Amino acid sequence: MGSLTPVPAATTEPAFAGWFATDDSGDTHLIGGKCTACATYVFPPRETNCPNPACDSDTLALVPLSRRGTVWSYTENRYAPPPPYPSPDPFEPFAVAAVALEEEGLIVLGKVVEGTLAADLTVGMEMELTTMALYTDDAGVVRTTHAWRIAK
Repeated sequence: MGSLTPVPAATTEPAFAGWFATDDSGDTHLIGGKCTACATYVFPPRETNCPNPACDSDTLALVPLSRRGTVWSYTENRYAPPPPYPSPDPFEPFAVAAVALEEEGLIVLGKVVEGTLAADLTVGMEMELTTMALYTDDAGVVRTTHAWRIAK
């Protein structure tokens, strides 16, 4: 009987560096920019150029954002993106949700986890943050992104 060779685990890395992080408890949170002058938030994160037109600050701190929010709007993508964007083959429709983070006064758009379609969502429904595989790059690295799932 031959010996079993362990199968190496797939390498995973964020598709967009700096957009989310995982804390010591294993929970994932988005990273946003927060203006040091007026406390306006922005996502995706950046460290300059406050998005508030009434503020002239050019300094934003990178901060963790809320992990939960409510569905503000949603839709379903039923068509594969054109090249050069990665798309699974065969393509499966997926939901996209705009989730309102109440504490930050911010709406964050993201895919909804596989198995959840637009028919499963309603405006005001509570959602929580997770991550999911977005695509596998040419080097075999699984690229992950933030995603929303219906809160437990």
